[in-house]
Amino acid sequence: MTRPMTGTHIVECASFVAGPTGGMTLAQLGADVIRVDPIGGGSDHFRWPVAPTGESYYWASLNKGKRSVAIDLRSQEGRELVLALATAAGPDRGVLIDNVVGRPWLAHERLAARRSDVIHVRVQGYPDGRPAVDYTVNAETGVPRITGGDDWAAPVNHVLPAWDLVAGLSVATGVLAALNQRARTGAGAYVELALSDVALAGVANLGWLSEAADRHGERPRHGNHVYGSFGVDFACRDDTRVMVVALTDGQWRALQSATGTAEVFAALEQALNADLRDEAERYRLRETIEAVLRPWFAARDLDEVGKELDAARVLWGRYRGMADLVADHREQLHEVLADLRLPGGGSAITARSPLRFSGERGPAGVCPVLGGDTDSVLAEVLGLTAAELGGLHDRRVIATPDTTKHQDKELR
Repeated sequence: MTRPMTGTHIVECASFVAGPTGGMTLAQLGADVIRVDPIGGGSDHFRWPVAPTGESYYWASLNKGKRSVAIDLRSQEGRELVLALATAAGPDRGVLIDNVVGRPWLAHERLAARRSDVIHVRVQGYPDGRPAVDYTVNAETGVPRITGGDDWAAPVNHVLPAWDLVAGLSVATGVLAALNQRARTGAGAYVELALSDVALAGVANLGWLSEAADRHGERPRHGNHVYGSFGVDFACRDDTRVMVVALTDGQWRALQSATGTAEVFAALEQALNADLRDEAERYRLRETIEAVLRPWFAARDLDEVGKELDAARVLWGRYRGMADLVADHREQLHEVLADLRLPGGGSAITARSPLRFSGERGPAGVCPVLGGDTDSVLAEVLGLTAAELGGLHDRRVIATPDTTKHQDKELR
C-alpha cells in the first residue's frame, strides 16, 4: 500500500507529547519525518514508563517511524545544520514542526529568509510563549472541578494527557492544511498552536462554558454517572464491573428489555409523572434508575450479563485493566496494536495508525536509535561528504559512533 503522505519530508524538533504525536501521525501516513535531538537525547529521552533496559517506552513509541538525527544544538554549526535541514530545497521539503519557543536562532523569520515558502508549525504552552504542560493547562480549564464524586472537595486530576494528544493531532492537521495551501498558492505558512488554546477550545466547543455562564457556577459532580443522560457502572456477581449507557430512546428500550424492567419503569413513570423516553428525564432520575437496575447485574456473572445485553443490543462495556489488553494483544485480538523492537534488544507494545485506507492499516513504524541516522540524513538532504561529516564528528557537532555505542551500553 502506498501511504498518502509518501514523498513528503518533515523535520521535527520537538519534545514531550504534542509535537512528537503530530510527527508520528504524519510518519504513519507515509511522511519521511526527521527528528532532531540534542546529542545524548532531550529531556524526554528517558521519560517513564521505561523498559528494564532503561529505554523509554514513551520515547520509542512516540518517535517510531521517524529517522533520528543528533546535533549539538548549542553550537552555531549545529544550529546551522538544523536550519539547513528545515529549509532544504525541493517541492516536498521545507516543513518544520517544533516547540522551541523563545529561541531566536529558530525564529520563523530566519527560516523564511532562507526559504520563502517554508511551512513552520510551532507548539506553544500559551499564545504569548509562556510554558505550560497538559497537567497545568487542564487545571485551568475547570475540568478537575467537575470530575469525581459529589463528596470530593479537592480537584481531581486525570492520568491521560488529553489536551496534548488533541494538540498533536491538531499539529498534523496544521501541516496538512499548510501543505494544501502551498500546493494551491505557492505560499508558505507560520502556524502557531498553543496548548492552552486547544484546551479552552475543547471545553468551549462542548458547551461547558456556556452552561457555566447560565448556571453562574460549576455543574455538580456525579462520580461515574454520565452527565445529561443515563449511564453508570454496575457491579456483577463475580465482582467485575460494567459501564452501561442509554443515550437514545432505542438504547433505553433495549436496556429495559434485557433486564426485564419495562413494567417497573412504566409504573415509575406514572408515579413520578415522568417520561423516561426523554434523555433529560433519565438524567434527572439517574439514581432511581440505577437502584432499580442494580439487583439485575448483581445477580449475574459477567458472561451472562454480556450475553443478555448483547442480545438486546444494549450499549455497554466491561471495565478492564491494561494487563487485560496486553493479554488480548498476545492473542492478536486488536489489529491496531503492534510489537516494537527497542534498540537495546527489548520490545514494546505500540500502535499502528487508527486510520484505515481501503481497509488496510499501514505499519506501526520502526523505533529509531538516537542519532542513528545523522550521517545518512545529512549526506542525503544536505549533500555533505564523508570528509565534511568526519569534521563535524571531530568537532562534536553531531553524534559520533562512539557516543552511540556508549549510550547503547548504558541502556543495556
